Amino acid sequence: MESKTKNIKTRPQIAAMAARAFGGMALADGEGAVVELKDGWFNAAYSVRLADGREVILKIAPPRDAEVMLYEKNIMTTEVAAMRLVRRNPAIPVPQIYHFDDTRELCDSDYFFMEKIAADNLEHVRANLPPETQASIDLHIGEIVREINGFTGTYFGYDGNPDLRASTWREAFTRIMESVLEDGARKGVAYDQGYDEIRAAVLRHAPALEEVTTPCLVHWDVWNPNVFVKEGRVAGIIDFERALWADPLMEAQFRLLSAEGITSCMRGYGKTSFTFEEERRCRLYSLHLALVMNTECYYRNYDTDSVLNLSRQWMGEHMAWLSAN
Repeated sequence: MESKTKNIKTRPQIAAMAARAFGGMALADGEGAVVELKDGWFNAAYSVRLADGREVILKIAPPRDAEVMLYEKNIMTTEVAAMRLVRRNPAIPVPQIYHFDDTRELCDSDYFFMEKIAADNLEHVRANLPPETQASIDLHIGEIVREINGFTGTYFGYDGNPDLRASTWREAFTRIMESVLEDGARKGVAYDQGYDEIRAAVLRHAPALEEVTTPCLVHWDVWNPNVFVKEGRVAGIIDFERALWADPLMEAQFRLLSAEGITSCMRGYGKTSFTFEEERRCRLYSLHLALVMNTECYYRNYDTDSVLNLSRQWMGEHMAWLSAN
């Protein structure tokens, strides 16, 4: 995926960054020592081979002058903090952070090096796995997400943006939704549903948010491209950059409730029944995702319309449900 926010660097620049991170270590010889990983949508990422044979992953935040959405403020700092936090629980397979540099001395944005997971990306192999293996992996994903949600915080919202925090989940989520609408207004985005119509849907169902009283760590983005598997088990979860303190039902594993019903991920999580209030919240969170995906297209200038088209479809589906219930 080509995106305006990707901060592409040259080999000499990456060599200097690696030398700082690994005590002066040089890169390995050959073009294969630095390989751009193009699956991501926001950050630049590289597979880097060092002179001693080690392979690591380099992730670079967008340039300082890049236009990003309000919730994306300081999200690399959030990602590193979240990954270091969840590594305290051995049941959560997350790569080790080797070096995080936010000095802006060698690079014009934050970057970090992390462990390279010796496993397959689930997005690339899922279709070729036997159904029983897919189900087993999904069960394991649900178990891991539940462990992530076991970390609790002192406020709701985003670490990187104090303006998107609150002491109650209703207030925090309302601010978060409003921030995306503000992002859209800045770019003149014309949603299929009007701004006031979206606000009215959130307000109509906001009482359901009041049931949530404990801020839990939510990854928010555990989908196939962020999962690595080996021998039928999850070997790694990455991309904690959009983590926030929120309602666990905001996790990606619960967005399929309306389309697929109870899934193996939900069974692994241990959540197989939903009250009407919980379904209302799941719909609000799905609307939020669709709104984010729609709006980000105007900030990143993707080289495809697939994200925009899918987001419009989801927004229509969830707005219809929220308006009818």
